[in-house]
Amino acid sequence: MKGQVYEMSYMEENQRLVAELAAEISKVIKGKKDAVEMVLISLLSQGHILIEDVPGVGKTTLAMALGKATGLSFRRAQFTPDVMASDITGFTMYNRDENKFEYRSGLAMTNILLADEINRTSPKTQSALLEAMEEKRVTVDGIVHPLPSPFIVIATQNSQGYVGTFPLPEAQLDRFQIRVCMGYPSIEEEADIMLDRLHGNPADDIRPVMTAEQLAECIEDVQNVTFSESLCRYVAELAAATRSHAGVELGASPRASLALMQASRAYAYIHGRDYVVPEDIAALIKPVFSHRIALRQEMRIKKQSVEAVLDDVLASVAAPVKG
Repeated sequence: MKGQVYEMSYMEENQRLVAELAAEISKVIKGKKDAVEMVLISLLSQGHILIEDVPGVGKTTLAMALGKATGLSFRRAQFTPDVMASDITGFTMYNRDENKFEYRSGLAMTNILLADEINRTSPKTQSALLEAMEEKRVTVDGIVHPLPSPFIVIATQNSQGYVGTFPLPEAQLDRFQIRVCMGYPSIEEEADIMLDRLHGNPADDIRPVMTAEQLAECIEDVQNVTFSESLCRYVAELAAATRSHAGVELGASPRASLALMQASRAYAYIHGRDYVVPEDIAALIKPVFSHRIALRQEMRIKKQSVEAVLDDVLASVAAPVKG
């Protein structure tokens, strides 16, 4: 009825805030709607994201924009061969005045940790992130220190030029909920990027669009997005199909199935729904599963891609429909 005022539900209001957050980040990340969406999915579902691409396409800028737009605490770890595990987890130091050992926090003691060029540090330092990413805590000298909530790792690595790098092992790759590639911008987008920077850096103008409390409400909303029993079966069948595929040596793990479930709930939430549909799962299977799958040698010789395998998997498993 005209003139009637409809009260927006809490979830709809929070979804509007998430849309504003995406718009704020997109001020500096031109034409990368999918990459921005994937970062928000990881944030809302409390996962971690690996951004992999060639240098100079905006990987670090995207992570820093997220930190500014959310108003959360943000730290950047520039990984080099001389970075030590204690730089990440923290360390204990003897206080002469107090006559006791005190914990000095490391870079992981933050809401958003940018692990820049993660594959340029030693495996020992890389492994320092394992407990933080999985358990949301660090252990130093036998004492457990919880990390702030929310906690998300945004790691970047260059996909080419592996001189002086240490490729991430499978166990660490499995900790990342999503892997995304930024890709080059179009000619028009690249021209817009240059125009935006003629008179300064637009990243300096990014403002927080939500409080930590509002973000916590959004994260809770995502946990309340409906994920039916038939969809659980669907995800399990997709994961099983990757393990039985003739060209796959290492298939998706149960952690991958859980990651796909949580990511699809956040995806549905971002798209204005409080329930997940099979299309959400199909849209996310590649960014969630691709880095967890190892192909057989003959597939690599034939230059077959993991993405092609996942297309086969989607085609081989029937999606559930409403009865």
